[in-house]
Amino acid sequence: MKKIVPIGTEYFAKLRENYYFVDKTTFLIEFFRAHSDVTLITRPRRFGKTLLLSMIQQFLDIEDAEEHQKFFEGLKVMDDPVAMAEQGTRPVVFLTMKGWTGDTWESMQRNIAWYLADLYGNFMFLQKDKMSPQDAEAFDQILRGKATMEVFSKAFPLLCKLLECHYGKKVVLLIDEYDAPIQCTWTHRYYKDAIGFYRDLFSNALKTNPALDFAILTGVLRIAKESIFSGLNNLHVSSVITGGYSTACGYTREEVAKMARDFDHEDKLEEIASWYDGYHFHGVEIYNPWSVNNYFSAGCKARKYWVRTSGNQILQTMLKQLDPKRTRQLKTLMDGHTIRTRLEDSFIYQDIERHRANLYSVLLATGYLKCVGNVDEDDEEKYDLSIPNKEIWRVFRDEILNYLSSSEDQTILEDLLEAMQDGDTEYFQECLQTVLRDMVSYHDAAQPESFYHGLMLGLPVWLESRYRIRSNRESGYGRFDLAFFPKRPALPGLVMEFKAVEKEEDLAQGAEDACRQIEGKAYAADLEAEGVQDIWKYGIAFCGKQVLVKRADDGV
Repeated sequence: MKKIVPIGTEYFAKLRENYYFVDKTTFLIEFFRAHSDVTLITRPRRFGKTLLLSMIQQFLDIEDAEEHQKFFEGLKVMDDPVAMAEQGTRPVVFLTMKGWTGDTWESMQRNIAWYLADLYGNFMFLQKDKMSPQDAEAFDQILRGKATMEVFSKAFPLLCKLLECHYGKKVVLLIDEYDAPIQCTWTHRYYKDAIGFYRDLFSNALKTNPALDFAILTGVLRIAKESIFSGLNNLHVSSVITGGYSTACGYTREEVAKMARDFDHEDKLEEIASWYDGYHFHGVEIYNPWSVNNYFSAGCKARKYWVRTSGNQILQTMLKQLDPKRTRQLKTLMDGHTIRTRLEDSFIYQDIERHRANLYSVLLATGYLKCVGNVDEDDEEKYDLSIPNKEIWRVFRDEILNYLSSSEDQTILEDLLEAMQDGDTEYFQECLQTVLRDMVSYHDAAQPESFYHGLMLGLPVWLESRYRIRSNRESGYGRFDLAFFPKRPALPGLVMEFKAVEKEEDLAQGAEDACRQIEGKAYAADLEAEGVQDIWKYGIAFCGKQVLVKRADDGV
């Protein structure tokens, strides 16, 4: 037994030769009992999907079958005659779509050409076989990366056809991270330009491919049939809540217990469970394998190892559009409670932002939440969701709630500044009260009037493109506290005077005194001299974390 913990090692043969291996060959036993023509396995990132496909490739590939068999010695699959009858019996095409990226559709097309050419380079021996002139030309074009996108969309069925002719066996197609390029097109806003190609690519590979024996795809999100699997009726989906193969990715409790024994750390099982356990795939308890491996590799130090392992552009977009209900639900989850919601079974990317319930489907699929149960409620199936463990609680806090807090803070400040410009005294006061409540400590608020002056001077920095902001400048018969001189004629001018009072009951008098000071000392004189037509004059009184705003022209 090798006691080197694998970190980021995704290829089965390399892992078996050099590293500790958690036996996942029970997947092969389960799969060859009964499987569909096309199987899609969706799991969070870093849960071992690439390693799973690499293992399947090494098990099935007809090339070097005898050499590959040694990698399975001592593993559970060797004791299963049904599965072992399949070992080394198929030509296999295996690729990952992780690198199919690009900031534009043009740059992605160049990457598609490169990766398909690289794939074809593994099968150059097929050029020695007899093939039709049309197939020979297409093979050469793809190999050189010079094919049209229409020809590239037929790359998989062509390769399968030629391999079947060469070996006399139908082909197994393994595609890792199938959804990565679709997410990239959506993130960079050229989804509509690219989706037609991907629909043709997958349809040609999986639906109209007579040389295909079966295919297994892995990814994070299930993309709806209407997007890329249109007309594909033989698709079996294994997600985090349905579809079987529950132990194919991630570690079971028994596997972690064995790992702890093998590394002489059985005393750490309780800590491992509290930090990295908690996932439920089809009712089976699953640990995060990436984090468990890192935990042992780091000398059993409990930390959040899974941080930033997921592409979260979709989440960031959704978080920008949170409504108050879902904001409260996210905070409920952070408090250790469960929420109940409906889930979308699959995603159409152009609809992701339209349906708010998609947020929880994405959080579940990407590993931020776990499903702890489901009920039929009001003729609709709903799911109970919670945060899986300590690690994800901290990731949730750092990656989601911190983003949410910053987003909320930004929103309230934007609202405050908008109300201030609009002369909306009531909402200006409400927003400013929120700022004082959430962003200022009692210690700060206990300081004299200069603290509030500094606070108010710092808030409007976002308005510098629209205003020249002046503090403690002479105007009329005195010095105003703060004034905003518009850079555009259509904008109003703003004058503010601040008062700090000792008692809350004195707030109204303080705001009134500030308004009278603005008027009595003609603080708006410089704004009027510049021809500013509309001028809002705010008297603002502070007491601790309480505030009251009045406008001079509202009457004092």
